[in-house]
Amino acid sequence: MKRDKITIIGSGNVGATAAHWALTRRLGDVVLLDVVEGVPQGKALDLLQSGPVDGFSCRIMGSNDYADSANSDVVIITAGLARKPGMSRDDLLAKNVAIVKSCAEQAANHSPDAVLIVVTNPIDAMVYTAFKVAGFPKQRVIGMAGVLDSARYRTFIAEELGVAARDVNAMVMGIHGDNMLPLVRLANVAGIPVSDLISPERIAAIVHRTQHGGAEIVNHLKTGSAFYTPGLAAVEMAEAVLTDSKRVLPCAAYVEGEFGFSGCFLGVPVVLGAAGVERIVEFPLTAEEKSAMAASEAAVRKQMADTGL
Repeated sequence: MKRDKITIIGSGNVGATAAHWALTRRLGDVVLLDVVEGVPQGKALDLLQSGPVDGFSCRIMGSNDYADSANSDVVIITAGLARKPGMSRDDLLAKNVAIVKSCAEQAANHSPDAVLIVVTNPIDAMVYTAFKVAGFPKQRVIGMAGVLDSARYRTFIAEELGVAARDVNAMVMGIHGDNMLPLVRLANVAGIPVSDLISPERIAAIVHRTQHGGAEIVNHLKTGSAFYTPGLAAVEMAEAVLTDSKRVLPCAAYVEGEFGFSGCFLGVPVVLGAAGVERIVEFPLTAEEKSAMAASEAAVRKQMADTGL
């Protein structure tokens, strides 16, 4: 039986980590692609040799040639510059837009039926770039952001309460940036509203920490940005596509009227399956939440304009 094929473009920290997660979850054969000779080959060989220990039988190869990525089912784009202390995600836009344009064009040429998952920052602008260049239908171009931001949000709530993070249900919508919307109204622990368990002051602090979660890690690392959870978040999305599991996950999806917004990518809850985004799960927002989403949209619109596409 033919195994699914996942290509990961970019063999830096995020890409290599995504490859590791994909293998340990037995999602299929992996191609780790990069423009730098030797790096994807070396990392792929190292990962391949972990198979006997972990028990996976999927194959992984490193390559500098997009031809090796042909007929992939999912392509994850991680290539691009990472943030350093003092940099915003927007500071990366000009340089990363050229990188993502090239990646998306090549991916579309070699895997015309793939689902594209974009991880490169600033994600909302980069997924728009990939969408414009690849020419794929909106359902098959998705940005990874909400899964990561929601994981951070859930972690901080769990730490505050001293409970298992898996029992925390919480979601972040909007842009992957300072204007993101960690939903407080719907956050709960095993069904118990977070607002019944945590003071408003502490909730506000958790929301602020979530909005700046990436910068917190960048400031610790000094020379790079987060990669373990971003890599896993992308693989979580890929798994939903490859297994057609209909997961409801917050992703950067192209909106056409949902939540009152159109013509851009915004972080919203979607049903992910074999076709990519099967539908956006829409629900009523409060006035405050609508205002936060409007701020996200304004920031995304500026990024879109800055891409020049």
